[in-house]
Amino acid sequence: MVGKDIKVSMIIFSGLFIMNETGHAIDVINVWKKYGDVVALRGVSITVNEGEIVSLLGPNGAGKTTLISIIVGILRPTKGRVLIYGLDPKNPKARSMIGFCPQEPALNDNLTGRENMMFYARLYGIDGIEAKKRINELLEVVGLSDDADRLVRRYSGGMKRRLSLAITLLPNPKILVLDEPTLGMDPNIRRSIWDIVKEVRKEGKSVLLATHYMEEADELSDRVYIMHEGRVIAEGTPEQLKKIYGPPSVIEIELYRTIDEIEEELRNIIGNSVIVEEKLIRAHSRAPDIDVPRVVSCIYKAGGGIKSLKVTKPTLEDVFLKLTGRRLEE
Repeated sequence: MVGKDIKVSMIIFSGLFIMNETGHAIDVINVWKKYGDVVALRGVSITVNEGEIVSLLGPNGAGKTTLISIIVGILRPTKGRVLIYGLDPKNPKARSMIGFCPQEPALNDNLTGRENMMFYARLYGIDGIEAKKRINELLEVVGLSDDADRLVRRYSGGMKRRLSLAITLLPNPKILVLDEPTLGMDPNIRRSIWDIVKEVRKEGKSVLLATHYMEEADELSDRVYIMHEGRVIAEGTPEQLKKIYGPPSVIEIELYRTIDEIEEELRNIIGNSVIVEEKLIRAHSRAPDIDVPRVVSCIYKAGGGIKSLKVTKPTLEDVFLKLTGRRLEE
């Protein structure tokens, strides 16, 4: 009898039943990786659930790319295990479920974007009308329809990354593994890639994303693993991490006129971390969504008017700084 705390999923491949006792798309269990005397990963454990976006957030050299290379079956761990729906990553069935978009796009510069996609479609066993239809759809998704018949050597770095993502999506994989997919892209293109990743998640696919952009991890992730020097040093939703490790939010309000004794009233509402300097009010808050309406109500009851209001919330970079003493992009 299966215990109530164990989720069991059955995956059927060509009549073969494979028991996946965790129900996770990806399980990384106490993985170590050594290169001679250099230790790249130190007992890393992570999970990715079905239909979830999980980010590995950390600076260059944190071990993200090494971990991803092990997950997709390029490298073997020195110690520990990785399972893809209960299968070894080198198992052909596991490989068929993963779409991997590496940091450096594997493209032929002497072919057009469309020809590159057709080459990979054939490798994936997608031919004829189906291949052409899928390629046209994906070129539209990544915004390369107008450039599909240009040689790739004339593409910018951002265009190559978008083409690489389109190729990753060609076989309609259950799991996407993306290694710094928006590196070097301008903000508008980066956000278009974010929209694609969100749509993929809506289709029920699982996404593992390695990034050193804290805004990217914050925007996309259901959960974040913060990596530093080959270890996972924190895990949780972006909001959980900011609440536990980040500094308080800062509420800053500029008034039209000075209000006598407002400081004492505000301290009665949200505590002692309130500073009033003539028309400027600054307060620290662990729950700004609750405190801001209370502060505003207090000001209006005192007969004041608000010229401007700004709330500065903690970021994942603040979390990383608190945990490591350094910034993500140092």
